[in-house]
Amino acid sequence: MSLAPSELEQSDVREGLEPQAPWVTIVWNDPVNLMSYVAHVFRSYFGYSSQKAELLMLDVHHKGRAVVSTGGREQMERDTEAMHEYGLWATFQKDV
Repeated sequence: MSLAPSELEQSDVREGLEPQAPWVTIVWNDPVNLMSYVAHVFRSYFGYSSQKAELLMLDVHHKGRAVVSTGGREQMERDTEAMHEYGLWATFQKDV
C-alpha cells in the first residue's frame, strides 16, 4: 500500500493553497441618489479622498457602475450591505 498522495490529491492540495480570486463590490447608477450624496458615501464609508470619491462617483454616473472595493468575499458582502444601508444599488461578484 502506497502512502504517497496520488497525483489527483496533490493537484487538489495545490488548488487549495493558491490564492482565491478577489471579489469586488460594484455600485450601480440609479435615478434616485444625487451625485454629491454618492461621493459622500464613498468618503464616509470607505474613507476615500474627495478626489477618489469624485472619480468613482463619475464612473457610476457616466459608465453606469464602478468597482468601489476589492477583497475577500465576506468583506465584499459587508461592503455591499453597507451600500444598501446608504440606499445605493450595489452588488458583489468574483473579480474577472
